[in-house]
Amino acid sequence: MPYRAPAHEYGAGHRGIDITAATGAPVSAPASGVVAFRGTVVDRPLITIEHPGGFVSTLEPVTSSLDPGAVVSAGQPIGTVATGGHAPTDAVHLGVRQAGVYIDPMLMFGPVQRAVLLPCCDAR
Repeated sequence: MPYRAPAHEYGAGHRGIDITAATGAPVSAPASGVVAFRGTVVDRPLITIEHPGGFVSTLEPVTSSLDPGAVVSAGQPIGTVATGGHAPTDAVHLGVRQAGVYIDPMLMFGPVQRAVLLPCCDAR
């Protein structure tokens, strides 16, 4: 499910993206940073990483053995896909905040290139 910004701070929305991943599959850090939290919130395990520039990412449901304060690099394995929470089965929810406000996580992965429409058929 893609990111959908809420109309206001407490409004409905989807404050992240859901990435298809099998239960037990490895999960990698979306960017370099420092583990800020690892634990269970309500019914789901999660890990939170603080990144340079005031970005904070949270991945759930993810089990991890990393302790808060651990330094991680982009792409480094940080845990495994678990179950629980609101993410669909066999998916990881990635939420990103900047200065405490949720933003579209795709912004962490660089700009999206514009689509280029090419001719497809022999139009006559």
